[in-house]
Amino acid sequence: MAWPAVALLTLFIAAAPASAANPTVALIAIEGAINPASADFIRDSIAQAAENGAAALVIELDTPGGMLTSAQAIVKAILNAPLPIIVYVAPSGASAASAGTFITEAANIAAMAPGTSIGAAHPVEAGGEDLPSAMSEKIENFTASYARAIAHQRGRNEAWVEDAVRKSVAISDTEALKLHVIDLIAPDLASLLKEASGRSVTVQGRTFPLALAHADVQRYQMRFGESLLNRLADPNLMYLLMIAGVIGLYFEFAHPGVFLPGVIGAICLLLALVSFEVIPINVAGFLLILLGIAMLTSELFVTSYGILGMGGVAAFLIGSFLLVDRSATNLTVDRAEIFGASATLAAIILGVGYVAFKERGRRAQTGREGLIGEVGIVREAIAPGAPGRVFVHGEIWRASSTAVIPAGAQAEVTAVNGLELMVRPSDARN
Repeated sequence: MAWPAVALLTLFIAAAPASAANPTVALIAIEGAINPASADFIRDSIAQAAENGAAALVIELDTPGGMLTSAQAIVKAILNAPLPIIVYVAPSGASAASAGTFITEAANIAAMAPGTSIGAAHPVEAGGEDLPSAMSEKIENFTASYARAIAHQRGRNEAWVEDAVRKSVAISDTEALKLHVIDLIAPDLASLLKEASGRSVTVQGRTFPLALAHADVQRYQMRFGESLLNRLADPNLMYLLMIAGVIGLYFEFAHPGVFLPGVIGAICLLLALVSFEVIPINVAGFLLILLGIAMLTSELFVTSYGILGMGGVAAFLIGSFLLVDRSATNLTVDRAEIFGASATLAAIILGVGYVAFKERGRRAQTGREGLIGEVGIVREAIAPGAPGRVFVHGEIWRASSTAVIPAGAQAEVTAVNGLELMVRPSDARN
């Protein structure tokens, strides 16, 4: 009778660790601009975490902002997620600016690391200025009401979120906790999970208690395509790729047959076009850049006394500042990069073009055309109607002339007729 009891006890002991296994928490990191690639990554991670039975998904966030449309897609995914979502603004020094503010407020648990900041979600126009028009006021009112709706659903400070939109208010982690913009401050992930445990969150209308203190963390990574698209969503990288593409193709057209600059330029330009699909582009700015390049190139062939060149640089600069549509994102190309790239592009186009123009003006140095104007030594006397021989360019050629040229004299090549040279007496001295 004792053996069945021992076997049952053994089975219970063996099964106990499995039933008491630690929960799993999925972790992803969003660093940089909010764009379609990061939105896809968050949506995919939510689906994967739910499929794997994760107890929660932690989004470690550090962003200067990004596209409002992408932020809206992320907020929608978080609010409708089938598992608890924790947004953690980290590490120290990180920020959840602009679009990042909406994402943080949408989370079931909003947390920040010490030394981080949140806010500054005011929409701007294409040039980066405040929005003055009636349409701009509508955009601001919509964004403010959108932010309040998110904060209301999560029970956080609606008034502050509205100020972040209307007045570009930004606050530190301690201020955010005091104003009930976030739920907790945690120095690291382990502390975050410990602090979150014991809290209850609402997921799809149902209340869930969190027990994450001893959870196993499983980190998810972006797929290669998402990672590449996320990298290309950087306006500064997009701008450099565009400049590199233009320079490479221009160099190839100026010196046909080199191939390498043309190949590299074409690849860079295609990657820049991929960035155009991710980053909102102002068409007027892009056309101004093309106009500037065209004017700089025309300066080499048209006598404008520098007017085309100066106009080209001005058009290129203005187009660069307007290239990214700031009404759809708070991201922009760095000003120092614009000035540096403009000066470099102008110098390269004018320099390469000047060299190519001078090369086209020089007479041929090789081949038959290169013989014209060369001076050789007459090896066999030449007379009208009586061709002789002349040594030129290391070769002996049959030569004719309308004048008598004795052997040993010098003769200048005036034309090449098949395998016969036309020469004339030369005054050159040895």
